[in-house]
Amino acid sequence: MTETLTEEIAVGAARLVVESGLEYGAAKHKAARALGRRSGSRTEMPSNEQVEEEVRTYLDLFCAESQPAELAALRGVAAQWMERLQEFRPHLSGAVWRGTATRQSSVRIDLYCDDSKAAEIALLNLGIPHDVGTLDAGGPSPLDVLTVSTPCTELGEAVTVHLIVRDL
Repeated sequence: MTETLTEEIAVGAARLVVESGLEYGAAKHKAARALGRRSGSRTEMPSNEQVEEEVRTYLDLFCAESQPAELAALRGVAAQWMERLQEFRPHLSGAVWRGTATRQSSVRIDLYCDDSKAAEIALLNLGIPHDVGTLDAGGPSPLDVLTVSTPCTELGEAVTVHLIVRDL
């Protein structure tokens, strides 16, 4: 694969990340398919760092007026959830942490729990509806992900919050 094609995939992936809120891996594969390429070999794909650079460029060019306010709103949502779940040692991650989030982005918070079910029990006790899923993070077993939808008055819409449960 030529360097130019790798760059084209990175640019296309960045657009998908910003406009659709896709994660980097999915965005790279979709961008490669859109260019008529199969995305089987990792060496052919741009690195996450290349995509990140293109995301920042895209934001500067097309979202300079709206993105800072959207990021601030999402960070406000994150702060509320981190305060609410402070017993689980929350750490912000993903696009909101990196500063590249837009209204299409979800909020990702890592929770560190002694018991993997403790965070879910806390949500149940608070009466917070949530979905349970898993994330293959490359470790010995998949991580539990608790997903909630929460209103964001600054954006005028609901925001998805993914709570990734990690072993303390």
